[in-house]
This record gives sequence, structure tokens and C-alpha cells, in this order.
Amino acid sequence: MRYFLVTVLGCTCLDSSLFESHDEENILLYQRCNSINLKPCYSQRYKQMVKFSDGMWLNADGVLIDWAVEVVNSEILAGGIRCVATSKHITTRGDTTDTPTVTVECSSPATDILLLTGYHWKGERRTTLGPNYEIFPDVEIQSEAAVRSASISTIKKDTSLTITSNSLSATINIQPSSFNIDIISHGVTSPTIVAPGSDHLLTTLGQQSVGYVMKGTNDPKSTFTKPDKGERWFTMQFQLSVGEKIYGLGERFGPFVKNGQSVEIWNEDGGTSSEQAYKNVPFFLSSRGYGIFVPYPGLVSFEVQSERTTRVNIAVPSELLSVYIIQGPSPKDIIQRYTLLTGRPALPPAWSFGLWLSTSFTTEYDETTVNSFLEGMDERDISVDVFHYDCFWQKAFHWCDYIFDEVYFPDPGAQLARLKAQGYHISVWLNPYIAQASEIFAEGATNGYFIRKSDGSVWQTDFWQAGMAIIDFTNPAACEWYQAKLEALIDLGIDCFKTDFAERIPTGDTVYYDGSDPEKMHNYYTFLYNKVTFELLERRLGKNQAIVFARSSTAGGQRFPVHWGGDPMTTFEAMAETLRGGLSLGICGYGYWAHDIGGFEGTPDPALYKRWFAFGSLSSHSRLHGNESYRVPWVIDPSGEADVVLKQFIDLKLSLMPYLYNTAIKTHETGVAMMRPLFVEFPEDPFSWNIDTQYMLGPNLMVVPVFSAEGTVQYYVPNGSWFGVLDGKLRKGPVFVTETHDFFSLPLLLRPGAAIVLRDDVPRGSEGRRHAVYDYSEEVTILVNLAGSATVDLLVEVPDSNNLGSFVASLTIQGDETTGSVKVVTGALKGQWKLKKVKSDGTSDELVAADGVTSLSWTE
Repeated sequence: MRYFLVTVLGCTCLDSSLFESHDEENILLYQRCNSINLKPCYSQRYKQMVKFSDGMWLNADGVLIDWAVEVVNSEILAGGIRCVATSKHITTRGDTTDTPTVTVECSSPATDILLLTGYHWKGERRTTLGPNYEIFPDVEIQSEAAVRSASISTIKKDTSLTITSNSLSATINIQPSSFNIDIISHGVTSPTIVAPGSDHLLTTLGQQSVGYVMKGTNDPKSTFTKPDKGERWFTMQFQLSVGEKIYGLGERFGPFVKNGQSVEIWNEDGGTSSEQAYKNVPFFLSSRGYGIFVPYPGLVSFEVQSERTTRVNIAVPSELLSVYIIQGPSPKDIIQRYTLLTGRPALPPAWSFGLWLSTSFTTEYDETTVNSFLEGMDERDISVDVFHYDCFWQKAFHWCDYIFDEVYFPDPGAQLARLKAQGYHISVWLNPYIAQASEIFAEGATNGYFIRKSDGSVWQTDFWQAGMAIIDFTNPAACEWYQAKLEALIDLGIDCFKTDFAERIPTGDTVYYDGSDPEKMHNYYTFLYNKVTFELLERRLGKNQAIVFARSSTAGGQRFPVHWGGDPMTTFEAMAETLRGGLSLGICGYGYWAHDIGGFEGTPDPALYKRWFAFGSLSSHSRLHGNESYRVPWVIDPSGEADVVLKQFIDLKLSLMPYLYNTAIKTHETGVAMMRPLFVEFPEDPFSWNIDTQYMLGPNLMVVPVFSAEGTVQYYVPNGSWFGVLDGKLRKGPVFVTETHDFFSLPLLLRPGAAIVLRDDVPRGSEGRRHAVYDYSEEVTILVNLAGSATVDLLVEVPDSNNLGSFVASLTIQGDETTGSVKVVTGALKGQWKLKKVKSDGTSDELVAADGVTSLSWTE
């Protein structure tokens, strides 16, 4: 037997060209490779197919495409439109034979959203086989349908067929040899389209843009003898306008602007320094004021100006392709409508916004080690809210049996009780793989709780854990079994599960309990894994108290927060790519996100560790975690400076909790991420669409991480006078600023005309430690930036830390820097509270209200 090995990103797979032969040994070797799902093997087979063309005029070798050319039948349906298009011009009746057709349907499932579907054959089992994404999970469908139906209109003319949903329409050209679909925005002003008027073409499916693709199927006889020979795809290719930019597509660590990239929606454990992603989401947002979501849970290919330089080419290996076209015009509008489709993130508990400290991955630890970490942090007055046990809380080779290793943790219940008594919340690591040595393997195998092969045997592999099986979450009994194992841990005192892995899900010789298509389940598996885990926590701990810490995800997974950015290297470059990944993910509705402060692989040098912590503390969630080294500051930086830096920045985050949790509630309600690109807040500013090294933390704070040891940073300040929360200085934009910051500083700027609520002196708990949970209405300071602003009229809400998701008070701020007032209009503030107003000369005035006073005013 002859074979060649191809190494891609550290994995080994077989050269796919070998499998064109009928060499039985080669085929068996390929089947073994594919069954364990070495993704490069799968990927290379399809990467040869992703680009269907050879330049503008030719198809790629072996590729045939039946493009929609001419509409031969068109009609208005109940709530939609449909047309049938042939792949060539029909001149005579003879042309109606041996001519494939493509059917296109368009409807409106919700106001300002269109569902466009193209298909070739309807009867293919793989096309109809699940799983399918959960659509409108938070919406009462009947009430939404009533609202939607009032906004829909359809019209058929001699030359066109149109459906309109409020301000968004699709028009199909039904003239001979003129197939075309125009997507038009009506009656709304776009912040990015400079052309006059309020009706604008958003995108077009023009000539040779909707089609059915075949490769290796050009032998006419094989239609009857080998009907499944070759590859079959459906493609839609959307026009990009001049200057149009594309964003999103999941947690992608490469260039933030996706133009020029080939993107495969296929979950991988590929780290943060490659084109692969843990969280692939088939949704993108366009700077032209629309978004597109592809509700296909399997492999989706996006060629973003990387094949046709004026198009986004979308393709799926299926007979059918659907896309939701989502009207803006603003980025916030698009994200809110997208998360209406796929679900809004649950509200995490307030305690989860404090600092998380981990054992790290491959380090040695027991109860003594854990106690030494926490005592050391207390000695340095660095507040910790959550302690996390990584993989080795279980026995080696046993992951997972969900049982503490009795050698290192002889009485875990007592240990956890001691930690809980000290005010800590507890997290433990897990994954959905059950090693053969696990104490529960036999139970799962006997009862059919694992993914199986076609011969009925358990699907196993030696990758990661020897002989491991994978829980089949399409089996309700398996879900209950898995939840029972976790419920025992909750009874011990566990508050959170780090739901790691679930990217390496097989496709070869794979059988699910419910008959799901393995290729579609590859990405979708993580949705079920996190859903089953999250729902257990919510059932046991209550609404707004459930949280996972997930690495892999797909569309809809944002409903089960929190997510973290995987395994970066310990470099400033990795720190920057981590931010790009988080911003791209946030565009896809993921509201709450964290990352391994200092990086995961290797040990960070003290400078990187301190810079990354400043960034991490100003992320929605903050965790110290690594691979082979402990991440407590005195181990990283023996000088002691990191101790002080960590204390300062976690204290800063805790002081901002009234603002941060207010933002968290709004994120839960709208789907707009806490950490967001500048263009989400300033879409009218052309510079904002190119910024990927700074971000907005909520609507009012801009954060600029420092990506160097020496502290020099260049960043963009949008229009207006921005106030430095840490240094008290004003920056007047629009301008690019270059500054140097020591380890105790970074640009943290308050937006012009905006206000935030904070607490200068966060109270300590009974054990003497500050926490993320305290009374957000007591002894607060309202910081308002009136520098250079015209008259403001603001509503500021104060979240209720005892009744999560609600507000305990609201205030109005009206006036300018010379004359104005602040009033408590609902609820009450407790104790003495302050108003600090920033003025145009860079100074600030502080007004103090005694306990019980409900308003303050100023006149200069």
C-alpha cells in the first residue's frame, strides 16, 4: 500500500487524491482518518471545492453549475413569493426538457427580516434531516406573526415579483434571461450610505449568483449508476458595494474586517493563532446596513471578496440554501433583530463579574495549594469572587467521571463548604467525553448514552482521553443521566461548570440516537451540550443565577453565557488577536465574554501579564488561567508590582459594577454585547469601522488596551470631548492620539454627554473582601461628562443587586455644564451620594447630597 501524509496545523491526515483510486487499503485508511474526524482531512476535501470558479470566465476543474438564468414561473403565496428559474434561456418547447431548475422562495418571518430560500431537489433526505437551529426561541410566535402580517405586502407585475416587510423588500426580475434579486431598504436613513434619499439598494443577487453546483458528476451514466457521486452544493453570491465591509462570522482571531478572507463555518480546537475558530457562527453584519444569517448548522463556506472581488459567496453542501436578510440600518438594529431570530443571552449572576482565579491546567494542586493561592490574594488585598478547579480535580485518564480525585481531594464536600463559607463561588472543569477508564463508562455504554457507529458499537477514540466515548445529547435519557452526574456536584456546592471542548465531534461512521445528520451535528453538538448544562444550573440555582464557562459554540449558543476565547499564546500579538476574536463574536450576539489573562500557552512575562490584566479587568468577565504555570501575581512577577496592578484594576472593575451590571441587563434585553466595536456606537464615523485595538465597554466607556511593555499606544478618539476616568484629562476628537501609560494606567474614556454610576469605596464583606455584589444604590457617585456638550437630557438607571434584572432607582440629568439638575425619579438612593460633573476646561465639580435628598442642581 502507498500513501502520503499531509500535516496541517499540527494534525496529520491523508492526501485526499489517494481516494480517487479503488485501492481497498487506501480507502480503509481514509475511513479511519475520517472517522476520528481529523478536521484537516475533512477540510481539505472541501477546500478544493469552496471556490467554484477559475477566474471570471471559467468554472474550476470538474465543476458544473446550474445558474438561475430565466424565471419561467412566478407566483404570490400566502405571506410570500416564489419563482422557478431555468438554467438556460427557453426558446422552444424542446428547451423545457433536460433543463435543471432552481426554485426561489421569499417570505418574512418577522418585521424587517426576509427569509430567502433557494433549492434544487426537495426530496433528498440529507436536505431535510436535522438538526436545525432553534429560531425565535424567546418569542411568542402567534403574537409575532400578527405584527409581521400587518407589515407584509406582495405584488406581481409583468416584469417583477416583490415582497416588502415594513422597510425591507426583495424584488425578483422575471423578464426573460434576466434573473436578478434586488434587496432594497425603504424610508430609513442609513448612517453609512452617503447617497441622498431614504431608499437604497443594500445588495443584489445578479447574473450567475444563485445556483446549484456539482463537482465530479459530469458522467451522464453515473446519474443512474452512482447517483451520489461527487459533491453537491447550493450557492448564493451577494454583491458588495464600493467600500462595503463585512464583520462577524463568529469568534475569529484573524483580521477584524472579513473582506478578502475565506471562512469555513466548522468548529475546531485550533487555538487563537490560526484561521480556525472554536465558535463559528454563520452570520455577518455589513457596513451597508444589513446582516445575513445562514440557518444551516453544518459546514457553510463564505468567500468574502476572496473569489469574486465584488461578492460574498455563500455555499452549503446541500440541495437547499436559506438565508435570513436582516434590515438595519444601524449595527444595533441588525444585532437586535438577529438575536430575535436566534435568542438573547441570559443574564449572568452579578457575582460572576468579579475576578476568577484558576488552578491552571497541568499544574500540581490539592487543597493546600488552593488555600495558599486564596490566602495570598487576601494578603495582597486582591479580591477574588470565583475559584476554578481545572481538569485534574478528576483522576488522570478518567475525564470525565465527574468525581473528585480522592488522592488530592479526600473530602471535597468539606473543602468546598469551607470555601463557600469564606464567600467564594466555585467552578469546575468538564467536557462531554467519557474516558474508557472512567467509572461511568460502562453505565453509559450499556444504556446507549453515547454516540455510536453504524454497527451499533460505541464510537471511541484515543484522542484527548484514552478510549473516550462522547455523550449523545440527542438522547433524552442520556441528557438526564449527564445532568444527574452534575446535579451531585451542585449538591456539593458547585456554582458553575466550565464546559470545555466539544469541537472534536466526529462525522465519519457516526450514528445519533435521533438520526441526526453527523455533518450538521458537528457544529450543533456544542449547542446541545451547553443548553443541557445551563438548563440544569438554571433549574437548580434559579433564573439569573446560572452560568457556564464555554469554549465552543455556534448560532444560538449566546443564550447560555459565559464564553471565553480559548487558548492564546503568551504574547502581545496573542492579546491583540484575542480582542479581535471577542469583538467579532460580540457582533454575533454573544453578550458576555472572557479570555485567559496573560495568555494560556507558556508563562507570560511580567509586563504582558500586567498589561493583559488591565484589559481583562475591563472585559465583561475576568479570569486568571493558564496551562503549565500558576497565574497568581507573585509567581509571575516576584517584584511585587503585579500585586499592586491587579489590586488596582480589579478594584476599579468592582467600583464600576453599578454601570457594568446596568449594561449587562441591557445586553440581556437587546443582544448588543457589553464589549462592542466602536462602529456599534458610532456607525456614522468612517474611522470607527476600521478600529480593532480598542472597544466600547457598554455605550459610555471606551477602553484602549496597551499592547506593549513600554506603554506607548496610539488610538482613535471619536468626535467630542472624552474624559479620562483614570487620569482626569480630556481628549477632544475626532483625532488619533499617541500616549505612553505605565502599568497602572490605560486610556479609559467617558463618552461626551454621557453619565455612569459607580462607587468610589466598595464595601467589604464579612470576611473582609470586596465583592462584585453589593448594594449598587448606596453611596454612589454619578459621573457625568458635560465638557463641550450642548444641553443633555439623560436617564440613568441603577440596577438592583438583590433582584437581578431589575432596577432599584432611576435618575434624570438635565442641563449643561453651567446650569442643570439631577433628580431621583423612581426608587431611592441610600446614604450620601454625589454628582461629579466634568467641564470643558478639564476640571470637575463635585456636588454632595445627604441621605434622603432626591435632587441636586448647579448654576455658574
